[in-house]
Amino acid sequence: MTSPTALTWSLRGRSPADIPVAADGPEVTPEWAWGGSTGRGVRVCVVDSGVERDHPMVGPVDGSFVVLKDEDGIRVEPTDTGDVCGHGTACAGIVRRTAPDCELYSVRVLGERFSGSGDVLLAGLRWAVEQRFDVVNLSLSTTRTRFTEELRALADEAYFHRTAIIASAHNTPVESFPWRFSSVISVGSHQEDDPELLLYNPAPPVEFFAPGQNVTVPWLGGATIRTTGNSFATPYLAGLAARVLAKHPQLTVFQLKSALYQAASNVRAGNGLENTTRGAR
Repeated sequence: MTSPTALTWSLRGRSPADIPVAADGPEVTPEWAWGGSTGRGVRVCVVDSGVERDHPMVGPVDGSFVVLKDEDGIRVEPTDTGDVCGHGTACAGIVRRTAPDCELYSVRVLGERFSGSGDVLLAGLRWAVEQRFDVVNLSLSTTRTRFTEELRALADEAYFHRTAIIASAHNTPVESFPWRFSSVISVGSHQEDDPELLLYNPAPPVEFFAPGQNVTVPWLGGATIRTTGNSFATPYLAGLAARVLAKHPQLTVFQLKSALYQAASNVRAGNGLENTTRGAR
């Protein structure tokens, strides 16, 4: 039998039937959580490499910003430079596909060829938290432990001010942050064909698995590619979070995480573990 720790970064070589979970309360269904919701009125910020504004799979971008670092320090300014490497556009397209009527914003913290630094990432995330976005999609992390405590404090601030940080686990089993913090909602990928399947991970630190393997995403120049990674599972969950918050705007981040957990396809109320996995729609 596979060790539970093998579930930490992604769900590979196992199926939803291998990770049944008994819910400890009344059943919360996907229909209750996000059914009929399109994310209208919820502000989602993609902290990444920028977003190609006119991409047909992304649609309107309500605001684009960039973190600049020079001899004068680090600051955040409005920008019209778009995306420099495609990663942010891919994530934004998945958010848009999942929550088509959300308000979408971009903060660029990556440069060309996916270059970046921990202090720029921290500055971009801090700015997004200060703006009190409802959902922040962070398909990035840093392995630099010197940023850990600042990131932890910032994640806690977001948590208590009702900003849900949806953070991607690293694609390999290494220590990185902020997805390891319990105050964020962490995401890895599964290999199932269902493009709307949400699974809860009974062996954290990664809390959820979402579709992120061999998925079609928007890319630079109005193109699309097929790609794989926890980065692309994360915006699916960010979009679901937007739909939940549009339908239930009173929820705190704690309650949002609980609703996502109870609505996950492998979680059963009572003793229903023998049932087949229900669809996530």
